[in-house]
Amino acid sequence: MAVIIPCYRVKAHIAAVIESIGPEVCAIYCVDDACPDGSGKLIEGAIADERVKVLYHDTNQGVGGAVLTGYRTAITHGCDILVKIDGDGQMDPSLIPQFVYPIETGAADYTKGNRFFNLENVHGMPILRLVGNGALSFLTKLSSGYWNIFDPTNGYTAIHRSLGELILQRKIDKRYFFESDMLLNLYLLRAVVQDVPMEAVYGAEKSNLRIGRIVLPFFVKNVRNTARRFLVQYLIRDFSLATLEAIAGLALLAFGLIAGAVFWGRSYTAGQLATPGQVMIAALPILSGLQMLLSALNFDMRNVPTVVRHPLALRLRR
Repeated sequence: MAVIIPCYRVKAHIAAVIESIGPEVCAIYCVDDACPDGSGKLIEGAIADERVKVLYHDTNQGVGGAVLTGYRTAITHGCDILVKIDGDGQMDPSLIPQFVYPIETGAADYTKGNRFFNLENVHGMPILRLVGNGALSFLTKLSSGYWNIFDPTNGYTAIHRSLGELILQRKIDKRYFFESDMLLNLYLLRAVVQDVPMEAVYGAEKSNLRIGRIVLPFFVKNVRNTARRFLVQYLIRDFSLATLEAIAGLALLAFGLIAGAVFWGRSYTAGQLATPGQVMIAALPILSGLQMLLSALNFDMRNVPTVVRHPLALRLRR
């Protein structure tokens, strides 16, 4: 088992994080992502743990780029399960066995943290993060297809090496959208994802994430991923009744909204009420379209991957 820690401006906390990692971990890969504070040099000079290896990026590649570098190195060195934690002290290393257990027992291919599973754990969470995670969770459920998970931007994760090898072959966003983009790619691989309850620790550390900068990009990328997933899963792999319902529902909804807007504009300009026929022409397609979309959505919610793919799980099922 290996732990991967992206290091970017975590100089004040990284040593304590490494020292908290238990003996169940065989290797620790700290990826200095062109850190301006010199986190990598600090680790090499202050940490005597033989499990620790520092990897350097000449240019900043983002958290996703650092994680993928860690995956690649850990897989090359023969590690079977790859755990990723942050270096800012917000993730408790003592929880690592809980993230690994579902993979070891063949219950999941990929595990991720969920800070919202126990309500008492969110009392200290900033309100902006609560609201943002709620909105992002719904968007990511829609774009990734994993309706059974929450807290999609949580970076405390574990993955089996066989899925890690496949992930390395795919084009994944390397910046702050990395965790959400990972979920889409795991869905397209039909991997089983499981949430692990955890508590986040918020202290004096400062996040490098600026909420205002990512709201619009996250929204656009989630819409893009929703369209991509629909194209791959429901048009190429499995053209089903749900596909027809989604297409017809969108068409009817669009027609009803456009017709309603046209009739309203004409009525407003002429100073007359719309006729009952015009109202029905707009309302019936909207209602029918929404019903079809809800039916397609219900099918999608029941289409979450349930068969674990990694080789260990296959052996356990025999």
